[in-house]
Amino acid sequence: MLVCETKAALRAAIGEMRRRTGGSVAFVPTMGALHDGHLELVRRAKAENAHVVASIFVNPTQFGPNEDFATYPRDPEGDMALLREAGVEAVFLPQVSEIYPEGSETFVDTRVLSRILVGRLRPGHFRGVATVVTKLFNIVGPDRAYFGEKDYQQLQMIRRMVADLDMPLEIVGVPTVRESDGLAMSSRNLRLTPEDRSAAVVLSRSLDEAARRVAEGPVTASALRRLVLGVLESETRGEVQSVDVRDAADLSALRGEIARPAVILIAVRFGKVLLIDQRVVGERAVAWQEAAE
Repeated sequence: MLVCETKAALRAAIGEMRRRTGGSVAFVPTMGALHDGHLELVRRAKAENAHVVASIFVNPTQFGPNEDFATYPRDPEGDMALLREAGVEAVFLPQVSEIYPEGSETFVDTRVLSRILVGRLRPGHFRGVATVVTKLFNIVGPDRAYFGEKDYQQLQMIRRMVADLDMPLEIVGVPTVRESDGLAMSSRNLRLTPEDRSAAVVLSRSLDEAARRVAEGPVTASALRRLVLGVLESETRGEVQSVDVRDAADLSALRGEIARPAVILIAVRFGKVLLIDQRVVGERAVAWQEAAE
């Protein structure tokens, strides 16, 4: 596995891959502290492409002034071992100055998707995500890029950005990988206290309750939101930040009875750790998810 610290080295490595086989190149961007959710992205990428390239970069522009950039979990040696074992051919491991040289002043943003939901809780977050993802796409030049559905708003924003800017690649969403008790895998789980880790299962439990309610018959978006909020608030260790029921395709607000696939998006804070989760529900939800992939 090649470890490339510069843009020039990575571009040369990918050029050699393409010359050698002519096959498709998949890209899995990460911020490190890898877990099985990341490795599932790699497995999916390997199954569908000739080559897999990953990146590890904790992107400073997506963290607010009071957020956890300095304490975000980092384990580059462990991450490298996992990626090597998973069969990744090249890893991009840049310094901040390689991605944002002195004098950089250009950002990429979306007009609506970056400012709603989590974007409301974390102003500027999605502008940082859109900018670094655009830069990484330009550096790697992949045929496909793989993202987890847990960060659902991020996934939809990136899809919108790629379509709007005519980027020549496919965005593939991969279902959320969960711990045995249902908690969505996340690098931030490492920062939970044992008590908060046990309590955090309430996120998946609230989504399970919502999915069961939708399967029982007609329900309004507002009633579904109240149900989820009630389950979340039953766990006093968590501070609910947001509960939203939105159109699964474009994240627009829903009114009245749910008549098409909807996504439930939740954010709950445990101490200083903000956890998010999601679930697509509603008529033909499974078929919609398969079509989106």
